[in-house]
Amino acid sequence: QLQIVESGGDLVQPGGSLRLSCVISGDNLGAYTVGWFRQAPGKEREGVACISSGGRKTDYLPAVRGQFTISRDVAKNAVYLQMDYLRPEDTAVYSCAAKRRPAQSYCSVAGSYDYWGHGTQVTVSS
Repeated sequence: QLQIVESGGDLVQPGGSLRLSCVISGDNLGAYTVGWFRQAPGKEREGVACISSGGRKTDYLPAVRGQFTISRDVAKNAVYLQMDYLRPEDTAVYSCAAKRRPAQSYCSVAGSYDYWGHGTQVTVSS
């Protein structure tokens, strides 16, 4: 059974940066397409970034394109979300999710995912 653990959430001032980490155990990260999602209070969950199992393709929610960067380290079985120029509207619980798709050459933030972590809180406030 795949397990996912997120970390890195914190309280940060507007304009600040955070890097979230998602560590996967139970299988090889290289076989999984991984996405980052967020859910703010009173709002639906939305996908913000994903990276294909092949590692070469990424996709972003238009609202965060150029602000967030997803990356991975297969040796560490970890996926990261670098978030810069944070705004109060970025406040949410951020969750990492994965689906087993070996050699997949694309991903979509709108796709469905099979394995989920519990999330990490990001609060942007002065």
